[in-house]
Amino acid sequence: MKKQIAFAAALAAGVTAQAAVTYIDSDIATSTTLPALPEGDYYSMTNVVYVMPGASLTLEAGVIFKNSGDGSLGVARGAQLFVEGTKTSPVIFTSVNDDFENWRPVCNEWGSIAICGNGLISASHYKGLEVAGSDGELNSKEPDGRSDKIMEGLSAAYEGDTRPYYGGNNDCDDSGSIKYLSIRYGGQQSSLPNKELNGLSLGGVGQGTDIDYIEIMNNVDDGIEIWGGKVCLKHVNIWNIGDDSFDIDEGWRGKAQYGLIVQGYSGDYDQGSGFGDNMFEHDGAEDSDAQPVTTAVIANFTAIGQGNGNGEDGDGATAWRDGCRMQYRNCIFMDCSEEVVRPDGDDGDGASGYGYNGTLTLADVFTTPYTSLPTNSIGIAPQSLYTAQSEGTLAGFKNCVFFNNNDYYEFEANGQTNAALNNIIEPANMPIAGIVRDIAGFTSTQGKTCSPVISLNPCAANDAVDMGASVTADGFFDAVNYAGGFAPNNNWLLGWTAADQFGFIDGSSHAAPAASITKGGVSVSFDSLNGIWYSVESSADAAFTNSVVEAELLGNGSTMAYVDEAADPTKFFRVIYK
Repeated sequence: MKKQIAFAAALAAGVTAQAAVTYIDSDIATSTTLPALPEGDYYSMTNVVYVMPGASLTLEAGVIFKNSGDGSLGVARGAQLFVEGTKTSPVIFTSVNDDFENWRPVCNEWGSIAICGNGLISASHYKGLEVAGSDGELNSKEPDGRSDKIMEGLSAAYEGDTRPYYGGNNDCDDSGSIKYLSIRYGGQQSSLPNKELNGLSLGGVGQGTDIDYIEIMNNVDDGIEIWGGKVCLKHVNIWNIGDDSFDIDEGWRGKAQYGLIVQGYSGDYDQGSGFGDNMFEHDGAEDSDAQPVTTAVIANFTAIGQGNGNGEDGDGATAWRDGCRMQYRNCIFMDCSEEVVRPDGDDGDGASGYGYNGTLTLADVFTTPYTSLPTNSIGIAPQSLYTAQSEGTLAGFKNCVFFNNNDYYEFEANGQTNAALNNIIEPANMPIAGIVRDIAGFTSTQGKTCSPVISLNPCAANDAVDMGASVTADGFFDAVNYAGGFAPNNNWLLGWTAADQFGFIDGSSHAAPAASITKGGVSVSFDSLNGIWYSVESSADAAFTNSVVEAELLGNGSTMAYVDEAADPTKFFRVIYK
């Protein structure tokens, strides 16, 4: 029996509680902050809850949602979500069955998080048919900002319900910020038969939105899917996804840096609905000659496949569809059981593939300079639409390491072994510090097999430690010379992820730099890694039980120093990763 609780007045209308569970069961129409509850208590949703236009939802560090059924969070256009997790107190959205100790081969136990923004999207067609937007008018093939669309897996509850729609005319739109968020065991939407939800859905989300340190573990459909907009992401961790780990559609023009993909399975289900499909899957536009077309950059990701050597299981490292233009920089691709570059035609949704109606072919995008941008008939400067890329060709791989992959045919055919690209193909030594797989493996009733990762140290090793070049620094991208998502000694998964909590992460190479301390005033010097943040801390005791951050420094690859003449020389000092 639910009853109203005392602090409901400080929250949104519709918040009720039962024992240690605080239910969120109504849309959030006024700005609301949810604090962390006492240990063992949690919030819960059993239906789709929207943050409404003009309102914000703030989740403080340590907030836990344990959901069931259709429990999902939707952020409508004009609303904002602020997730304020920390490395020691992340925000967690998971199933009521999660014990926070043991990994379970399941998914589909609750819904998802979906954020709807006002950025430009390409949504003129679906399965060969024209698509009407929320105003009842047909969406345009031009980047005129008139196109919008209902988020995959959501539905309008009544005529004129615009809550689930995404897309608009503002690529700078701000849907809030996310930091240290772990999403687990989701993907269910039973109210819509045959509809599966992604772990995190980003529709038309603008570049004013900040996303840093986010994890998806065990989801029935894609891990993260982005439709259009210019949202950018850093520190992305995606494990055991039932379809594509990182899926891109409808003209995304953003950036992503520092990520890990570990393919696997979320249960004994079909491939694409619980058993992993592609690592990266990217579509250009709907239809293929519409705009905007996906034109983006992904840097410093480590992508690890099924590892079973069977070309039918796990599909591609990168799947290419409908005119997509994607640059990969300083990435690691390993253990891919199918093609590294996988041409995937029109993706089965009725779009027309590469080369349609005068658009570039797949071969073209690998050779055409990034400055060759599509024009439009409405007078919008292409340079304002396509801002993510700053060098090279529209598509391709540069400063990447490829290890233990099955099929390089299309990769080679499209010129990616050119020495000028500085790609390392099948080196003698593994480019990460360590990986252990379940030797027994897993075989689904559909005959799909994989060898799940049970221990991983993803830090760069051997050839991946220094590629001699990096992605172009630009205010979002950091210039780091290593390949993959992790510096040689900095494992940012530790402390906040389900992957670490469930025992999958080997943190043995994560060590703070040795620091030299000079007293009489204080001078602290240490050898830094380029692009890595460090904290100089002081404490009254050697155990650092109550440490104080004296400075935060961005490493530049040289010996760095912190000097404070006024500091108390009787204190203890150390340098740690931020």
